[in-house]
Amino acid sequence: MIVTITLNAALDRTVTVPNFAVGFRHRATETITLPGGKGVNVARVVKTLGEPVIATGFAGGRTGERVIAQLNREGILCDFVRIDGESRTSTAVVDPAANTVTEINEYGPVIKKEEVELMLEKLEYLCRATDVVVVAGSLPRGLEPSIYAELITLLKSHGVTVLFDTYGEPLRQGIKAGPHVVFPNQVEAEMVTGYEFSSNEDFVAGAAALREMGAISAVIKSRRGCVAQFATPDGVHTLLGRAPRVEAVSAVGSGDALVGGYAVRMLQGAAPSDCVRFAIACAAANAQQAGAGVFSADEAERLTAAVELDETITP
Repeated sequence: MIVTITLNAALDRTVTVPNFAVGFRHRATETITLPGGKGVNVARVVKTLGEPVIATGFAGGRTGERVIAQLNREGILCDFVRIDGESRTSTAVVDPAANTVTEINEYGPVIKKEEVELMLEKLEYLCRATDVVVVAGSLPRGLEPSIYAELITLLKSHGVTVLFDTYGEPLRQGIKAGPHVVFPNQVEAEMVTGYEFSSNEDFVAGAAALREMGAISAVIKSRRGCVAQFATPDGVHTLLGRAPRVEAVSAVGSGDALVGGYAVRMLQGAAPSDCVRFAIACAAANAQQAGAGVFSADEAERLTAAVELDETITP
């Protein structure tokens, strides 16, 4: 089973506005409202791909109630810690004419010490029947950047495989706890490693740097696909994956779809190269529809064969 942890769950609104311009009145052609936050989006992907999943995290106020209620309607099992604060709402404005996405994200609620303790107790319980845990997303207020390192250490002590996706200082500190796979995008990886990527060699060096910082394996997401690096007894494997061309509608959630696809193939026992190939296909399938983690499992399978993957092995 897969468990996803979203400490800063949200109600996500994706609004499609052709020819969006700041300072003008617009009428949306389409609006989609879904429970969100990276971990929640990953849970939706896992459910779509037919594997068992439980979404957990913090949820509070009327927004938190809506998040849980809508997850239940989607058939996604959830076990959130109820908090006193109000969960956040996030808005993404998609302009298909300009192929742009403008995101407006609230900070989220303030989390109390006793609510963190309840979360740790819940994870101790959930770990008993869990194979893979995805720890993903931003931190709400009141939590120290070290919280992810604490969670990863706890999860690993139970023999759980940990996939990790966040940014900034929480990413930097969390990597030191040794997650099995870390999934920053290009900008997030650049911030942590301290230099910009302008070539494939830079991406490869960045993945190596993330591993040197503590991650067992690293996958750096980009618009083109991803660069992944992992070690096996026969050497260090580096994969350069390129996404197939698709008619993109919205890239919102494609990174989360990639993580979800990887988690599912990992749960199924696939080789890392197969995990990467399928993950990229899920991201491409997600881009063809509005809504994070909203795509067809059949379409993801179809796109898998079109993913280009180059692999090098360094002894």
